Amino acid sequence: MPVVETVRGPVDVAALGRTFMHEHVFVLDTEHIQNHGAGAWWDEEERVADAVAKLRQLVDRGITTIADPTVWGLGRYIPRVRRIAEQVPELNIIPATGLYTYNDVPFQLIYRGPGTLLGGPDPLVENFVRDLTEGIADTGVKAAFLKCAMDAPGLTPGVERVMRAVAAAHRETGAPVTVHTHSDSHAGRVVVELLGKEGVDLSKVVIGHAGDSNDLDYLMELADTGAILGMDRFGLDLLNPTPDRVATIAALCERGYTDRMVLSHDAACYMDWFGPDPELLRDLAPNWNYRHITDDVLPALRERGVTDAQIDQMLVGNPRRYFTRDS
Repeated sequence: MPVVETVRGPVDVAALGRTFMHEHVFVLDTEHIQNHGAGAWWDEEERVADAVAKLRQLVDRGITTIADPTVWGLGRYIPRVRRIAEQVPELNIIPATGLYTYNDVPFQLIYRGPGTLLGGPDPLVENFVRDLTEGIADTGVKAAFLKCAMDAPGLTPGVERVMRAVAAAHRETGAPVTVHTHSDSHAGRVVVELLGKEGVDLSKVVIGHAGDSNDLDYLMELADTGAILGMDRFGLDLLNPTPDRVATIAALCERGYTDRMVLSHDAACYMDWFGPDPELLRDLAPNWNYRHITDDVLPALRERGVTDAQIDQMLVGNPRRYFTRDS
């Protein structure tokens, strides 16, 4: 049977079960924690215990897998995630490799690689491939998919470099790809065009945050390339209210696009982007948590005529296909 790498080791793809395709365990700036958090607002044991409790809420609701696209730029630290995963053995956590930036590459890469001061091959490709084939750092945990981003600034030189490195790693390994996109600027169009020209199998690409848009023409255009639509920010009603997200998915299911959508929240157990106190965002996004889809969204989809078979396609069949690599 085909297998997919998880934080606890390889798992049969057929055993993934209901899968949320874009959930973070932590989103952090590790340098921020080391310099301004440890001993002040960051308590490792408290955060680990809190993460275990929150991830168990997923298991209690029948979710057996999450794909975690936390990479360089979002604070990926596999030893912490593995420690948490060992305490929630019923949940598969699928790790990623890649680089998350909306603009420039980090200083460690500016002067190395094609067209830079020192030249040579792009270290990004080597890093990504090593994460996928040998393991991340010295953990022995292998990444299972690739992640990059294109937001409102568009295809900056740094973003383009990362995206082409992701494409090269995909060509070498067959690993699938997830791309954070900015729906208001229809960034997905640029992503599928560039990755397609770079030889990426678009059926192995999730256009992340496509669900921020209700533009059916735009979404169908992306799906018609073979790409998968990430309907993956449920609970972020500030960007697109849940009823509108539900209506869009129902309309796409009605038009025959069930096999090109996946569901998720883009939530995290803890995220430091909004300051050290995670409760500060609660009033602004009360439904942005791991429970929202199972508790609220799936019943709403059923009310709009989406069948259980279609829900299973989005939660089970499509993730299974995405993580099944061609032999």
